[in-house]
Amino acid sequence: MTNQGPETPCRAGQYRQQPTGCRAFRPAPLPPAPPVRLEGPLQALLSRADRALGRLEGSVQTLPNPDLFVFMYVRKEAVLSSQIEGIQSSLQDLLAAEADLFGGTTRLNDVDEVVNYVRAMKHGLARLNELPVSVRLIREDPRAAAGGCQG
Repeated sequence: MTNQGPETPCRAGQYRQQPTGCRAFRPAPLPPAPPVRLEGPLQALLSRADRALGRLEGSVQTLPNPDLFVFMYVRKEAVLSSQIEGIQSSLQDLLAAEADLFGGTTRLNDVDEVVNYVRAMKHGLARLNELPVSVRLIREDPRAAAGGCQG
């Protein structure tokens, strides 16, 4: 949409000037015109994605306890996300902390941060039954919802 005026239409939609002075994007109705053509490389990519989803579905059917898979995946994601922020903790550190192998007194601060990531993720997943994915859900403090700090 380069070099388009405030109300120049395009396939995706158009920007409209609002009475407040701001511009708002108004998407074009679906389906798009002309329709998306699923052929060539796009069709091959879609087919690969569909096969991968089928393999994943098959794998889930063979798991004796899918909740255990999610349990470990949430922890792995918490460790990887925390490392982006410079927090030094491993999956082994996290599991040991959750099992309280440090006796609760010698736990490292970095491990506590990852434990908080896991707590927040568990809280968010539980709240999805009541709230949609929203800013309200993201900002909600799991400690406040649980009636105080857990730890």
